[in-house]
Amino acid sequence: MDQLFVSLTGKVQEILASILPDFLDFLAPIALPLLGILLFAPFVMMYLTWLERKLVARIQNRIGPNRVGPFGLLQPIADGIKMLTKEDVIPEGADRFMHFLAPAVIVAPAMLTWAVLPFGRNMIAADIAVGVLYFIAISGLAEIAIFIAGWGSNNKFSLLGAMRSIAQMLSYEIPMVLSVAVVVMMVGSLSTSAIVEAQSGWGGFNWFIFRPWGLVGFVIFFLAGAAETNRTPFDLAEAESEIVAGFHTEYSGMKFALFFMAEFISVFSICALASTLFLGGWQGPFLPSWAWFFLKTYTLIGVLMWFRGTFPRLRVDQLLGFAWKGLLPMAFVNILSMGLWEFVPRPWNYVVSTSLLVIAFFLIVYGNSSDLAKKRTYVLAD
Repeated sequence: MDQLFVSLTGKVQEILASILPDFLDFLAPIALPLLGILLFAPFVMMYLTWLERKLVARIQNRIGPNRVGPFGLLQPIADGIKMLTKEDVIPEGADRFMHFLAPAVIVAPAMLTWAVLPFGRNMIAADIAVGVLYFIAISGLAEIAIFIAGWGSNNKFSLLGAMRSIAQMLSYEIPMVLSVAVVVMMVGSLSTSAIVEAQSGWGGFNWFIFRPWGLVGFVIFFLAGAAETNRTPFDLAEAESEIVAGFHTEYSGMKFALFFMAEFISVFSICALASTLFLGGWQGPFLPSWAWFFLKTYTLIGVLMWFRGTFPRLRVDQLLGFAWKGLLPMAFVNILSMGLWEFVPRPWNYVVSTSLLVIAFFLIVYGNSSDLAKKRTYVLAD
């Protein structure tokens, strides 16, 4: 199956090269991956919305979309048509250019991150040597778009949501990058393909999540990724019970839809990168490589959707405290744990690495619980 895909891709590129003029021959290798991303990303977004509505509905003992098409499968198309035909309202006093620019700016980085995701064996749009660095750098551009949306709307709730989002994303980027650092240090490469190849063998037990530092790194990366994409319980930037809808309060129609498109595409990207870094990517027996990749990615997406139907929203102080007092020190200890794993003789490396992480976890929990107890004492004293 993988070889068939590669051969078909090569044939299509040859056809494109024969059609294009000589001075545009350089476009043939990139035209097909680019077209695939532009077509596949909106499709993924549409049916992730359907999947989330179905899963959350079942958690809440409801049915979810079931009117448009069998099992409601055509509901995303109906929603898309509705968004396209809705009026685009721009509030009085808003910066019209910034109001228009923000939705486009937030979608572009989300789609660009797909270029370095290995969807299967030899199924990557751009296998660059700094793929992980590229992913982190490009995904960080979303903060600029959110601030543009909040500031350009001339709305206090939008601005407040934008400032919350920037504080949140900057706080969680640091532990996220540190959790990725252990994998990069272990493999010695920033290439996503090289990282997947490094986890081959041993029937899947060579995936980094089966190592102590890999498990902790995965948890830190996954939680930080949920915060980066403003997912529950880290959705302070869109808290409808507090600030209406946050940075996209003043958006309607297709502009409003673009914000959700960017969010769901980013959710897919974060879960796909987590699968690549810690779960072996497309590695796995029997099934085609792309099937393993999507199975792992959609399993993680399902966990995020389960979070939404289960956990309450955190307060701002809790959200930022969790990043700076919880994930960040644990990420530093995790780097030390990975170093001990490499330099301590086997099999003692497993014992030493695990012991360090367990001790650090309980010390961090104890320290934070002590701070919380002091705050409660102050409240009672007042």
